Amino acid sequence: MATSEVHIKDPGVDPATGEFKVIGPGQTFRSVTEKITRIVLTPHTPMSWFGLFGVAGAGVMMLLVALVWLLLKGVGIWGITQPVAWGFAIINFVWWIGIGHAGTLISAILLLFKQSWRNSINRFAEAMTIFAVICAALFPLIHVGRPWLGYWLLPLPLTMDVWPQFRSPLMWDCFAVSTYATISLVFWYIGMIPDLATMRDRAESRFAQYFYGLLSMGWRGSVRHWARYETSSLLLAGLATPLVLSVHSVISFDFAVAVLPGWHTTIFPPYFVAGAIYSGFAMVLTLAIPLRKFYHLEQIVTLRHIDNMGKIMLATGFIVAYGYAMEAFMAWYSADHWEAFTFWNRAFGPMGWSYWVLLCCNLFIPLTTLWSRKLRTSIPYMFVLSLVVNTGMWFERFVIIVTSLTRDFLPSSWGTYYPTKWDYMTYGGTLLLFLCLFLLFVRFLPMIPMSEVRTMLPGAEIKPKAAAEVGD
Repeated sequence: MATSEVHIKDPGVDPATGEFKVIGPGQTFRSVTEKITRIVLTPHTPMSWFGLFGVAGAGVMMLLVALVWLLLKGVGIWGITQPVAWGFAIINFVWWIGIGHAGTLISAILLLFKQSWRNSINRFAEAMTIFAVICAALFPLIHVGRPWLGYWLLPLPLTMDVWPQFRSPLMWDCFAVSTYATISLVFWYIGMIPDLATMRDRAESRFAQYFYGLLSMGWRGSVRHWARYETSSLLLAGLATPLVLSVHSVISFDFAVAVLPGWHTTIFPPYFVAGAIYSGFAMVLTLAIPLRKFYHLEQIVTLRHIDNMGKIMLATGFIVAYGYAMEAFMAWYSADHWEAFTFWNRAFGPMGWSYWVLLCCNLFIPLTTLWSRKLRTSIPYMFVLSLVVNTGMWFERFVIIVTSLTRDFLPSSWGTYYPTKWDYMTYGGTLLLFLCLFLLFVRFLPMIPMSEVRTMLPGAEIKPKAAAEVGD
């Protein structure tokens, strides 16, 4: 079957030219508003939502059991030992922070570059960022052993007159992640205010009217409100854009400032940032594809969005491939036998299988297939590929952390690493915690920005005020 014949069936493709549309045909201000508000204001929640939420809730309870047992027995229940003092906790922390990067890039950088195709996906991508940061922040807190003293990381005047150690990477993580979470949360909330006002005006129950009315902060859709809304969005986008580059760069300093072979390298900051965007867009695809199918949003989240995200993954995937190549090149060019051995150990040592899983999932499979427009617009393939890339990016963190620690300078201190069931329970629990939070978001808040999607429709020149009135 020809490629055009595959694409022609999608509402996001022009039947005459075969080119992608920004939004599907037949959409009006009112139809977009009704389609999105109906998802939240429906009195009958789908049973499938309750089924997924039940599974996610069971996972959260599993996480709670693992954390309670951790507090009772200590971090010795994990697989960490000497020399691998860092294990699943730090692996998962870096992985979750990376997952959240796509939301900030879609919200901030694509907004500044005036990429209108972001409008259909930026809301749930921003929500994904916030929930991923929540899951990520959990791991350093429990890894230090005394989470109730976590406030010591903050520069507060303590009773002992002891300031935090500002030369510690743990402190850098604290400042970077807290700043990132704050900007992302404010950006996400301010972007929802016009839509919350629409929900307020369309809600039938008194509680919903009060709830959405309180969150909408008196939004009336006036010209003054729109002007301030757009100004604040641009300012926040300008603040958030450096965070896309700085946050994961700071996370990479956890490793790069060490003298350990395999960590002490200057390629880590850009390499980590590219990998974070790579895995973040993979997670956006993992969420967007089931959502567009389950809630019949094919005319809003079209094949154009899937195709563009595939292109961004292709670009960032090649940056990641460059980072892998530079690691191998510098291990040879530096003539440092410690670096050379570390690279050999990663590829052919006792845990070499994880390095080849990483290369297959991050390089061989995506970078040889994403060139094809037919595959980039194949919904089943892109969904499977998103899971493959996220698996590969998790193994990347595993390889960086574990294989570098198992064999360091002293052969007498070499060891191995075996995660325990508590490691798996904690990691699996955070995955289901993420799912639980995302399901609540989809059920009670508008996951598609109605006010921004309307700007992509014919006649949107009458925006801002008239478009809001017609849509509401």
